[in-house]
Amino acid sequence: MFQKIIQTDFSKTTLIIRLMVGVVFLSEGIQKFLFADALGSGRFAKIGLPNPEFLGPFVGGFEIVCGALVLMGFLTRLASFPLMIIMVVAIATTKSEVLANDGFWEMMHGSRTDWAMLLGSIFLIIEGGGKWSVDKNLTAR
Repeated sequence: MFQKIIQTDFSKTTLIIRLMVGVVFLSEGIQKFLFADALGSGRFAKIGLPNPEFLGPFVGGFEIVCGALVLMGFLTRLASFPLMIIMVVAIATTKSEVLANDGFWEMMHGSRTDWAMLLGSIFLIIEGGGKWSVDKNLTAR
């Protein structure tokens, strides 16, 4: 089972997707703690999510840990799965109001980073960490 989780492709360019996804999630997770009122528990309260005092740090913690794992290419598939779920929830909770109030194109414009992170996470779940990853080094042994 562990071998299936760390199995990866041989692509060198997967590193680009890992950098994109890992840096954004690591940064966003840190900001949920640094700016909790605007980006963490305060934001979650504003959009009406339950128990925002717990949920803000919980999501921020996952973003930090999983973002760092993705950057290293360690347990890439496993780390990308919670990030995919975070993005599905983010799109559903924050963009549905924009869609209802401002229309499809405004929603698409405002969610471009969300879609990039969602699709990047799905890519990493499918392909793994790539040639330059800890996962690749573990499978070579």
